[in-house]
Amino acid sequence: MPGTNPPCPDDLEQALAEFRREHPAYARTSSLDELRAREYARLDRTGHVYLDYTGGSQYAACQLARHVEQLREAVYGNPHSNNPTSLAMTERVERARAYVLEYFGASPDEYFAIFTPNATGALKHAGESYPFAPGGRFLLTFDNHNSVNGIREFARAKGAEVTYVPVIPPDLRVDRAALAAQLGAGDRGSSRLFAFPAQSNFSGVQHPLELIDEAHAAGWDVLLDAAAFVPTNRLDVGRWKPEMVALSFYKMFGYPTGVGCLLLRRELFPKLHRPWFAGGTIQIASVQAGAIHRAKDAAAYEDGTVDYLSLPAVEIGLRHLAEVGIDTVHERVRCLTAWLLSRMEALRHANGRALVEVHGPTRADARGGTIAFNLWASDGESLDIRRIEELANRERISLRTGCFCNPGAGEIVYGFTRAEIAAYFRDESGMSFDELRARVREEHGKEVGAVRISVGVATNFTDVHRFLGFLRGFLDRTAAEVGRAGPGALATRDTA
Repeated sequence: MPGTNPPCPDDLEQALAEFRREHPAYARTSSLDELRAREYARLDRTGHVYLDYTGGSQYAACQLARHVEQLREAVYGNPHSNNPTSLAMTERVERARAYVLEYFGASPDEYFAIFTPNATGALKHAGESYPFAPGGRFLLTFDNHNSVNGIREFARAKGAEVTYVPVIPPDLRVDRAALAAQLGAGDRGSSRLFAFPAQSNFSGVQHPLELIDEAHAAGWDVLLDAAAFVPTNRLDVGRWKPEMVALSFYKMFGYPTGVGCLLLRRELFPKLHRPWFAGGTIQIASVQAGAIHRAKDAAAYEDGTVDYLSLPAVEIGLRHLAEVGIDTVHERVRCLTAWLLSRMEALRHANGRALVEVHGPTRADARGGTIAFNLWASDGESLDIRRIEELANRERISLRTGCFCNPGAGEIVYGFTRAEIAAYFRDESGMSFDELRARVREEHGKEVGAVRISVGVATNFTDVHRFLGFLRGFLDRTAAEVGRAGPGALATRDTA
């Protein structure tokens, strides 16, 4: 049966008119079109369609100008001193720290803002310092980034139990009954940590922040991975009060790329213990006494010298988002995502087969602007994801392929049993993601990995219309006609 949604007209103006009729709220985001022309003009100048905002956002020209002006007009030094250049830098670093807390509604009386290299660095702090112990538990959802999955190694090493809560296809939302049962299990007096993403980096599903309250009521600490959520959504940390929040600033505003953050609730701080120390993380240390006094604030987790020249750019980027209006960005992303989902779902070959299989919700409710999908040829075979990326590259369309460092969501999507997936880990020599893809295709006839697009602050209707035109180019073509990625194609890195 042909799709029930109307096809997208080839003519951009006609398509835009239809889009505006379907999504009148889009008109309230017109300021972002002016912003695109002023601050992100390089996208149109180079003819590029950027659809990888979950991988990293684009930076505005004004962010660079403001940062360069700061660096050009003053003299800054390493902040670990009291000389004039160090004090000037310390003031800038602490201003950035204070504004991070303000932006996320986190009171400085209740939270520390700890600068890290990225969200992964923040999650490593959380995992290695949390007081896991025998009788304790680490609970997490199948839908998690590998930087969260990796915390299980710390938990297991300290004797804590590790449990995964499944997500339910096709929408890939958390099994709330299973979660409630797990939250109710275990000893309230033990150290128990629950971790989940506010938004999936795989499917775009937004898991309800009410899960934080549910976990707290059952006596759990909560680690929230907010990296994919905060670029296009408002997060009020003061309202939800998770014990720890991890994020990367480049995913929010593109520049700088070497700074993330761990928002750490002060009442958890005394319970944590780092397994090592470094310059800057202690008050004093002795070689002969073999003893240290650790720092009692954010410095305890900021190893060595922070990326101090980049930190002022964090405040600049956050203020840029505040000026743009995160609610405006959210509304634009919602409208564009809803339109994309409806049109992608309507794409069918002449024989009635669907071209696109979306993994996750096919409606815009409680989901973000990330869409993972596979394409199916007219003969019913799945198309090679690397070939799709190869062809997109020729059209100057930036998208992403792989499992996006989220194997749990992928295993649910592709219907792997525990035994099937475990078989690929018996060879101690290991294998690459592309080797895994080849073996699974040969042995099970399944495609492993998806294509992922994501929209963000600078995306406009022209971008998504052009992308849909790219997809339509696969209609009524067999897998053989589309082909597979050539030998010169880069290996897929299962990241971001």
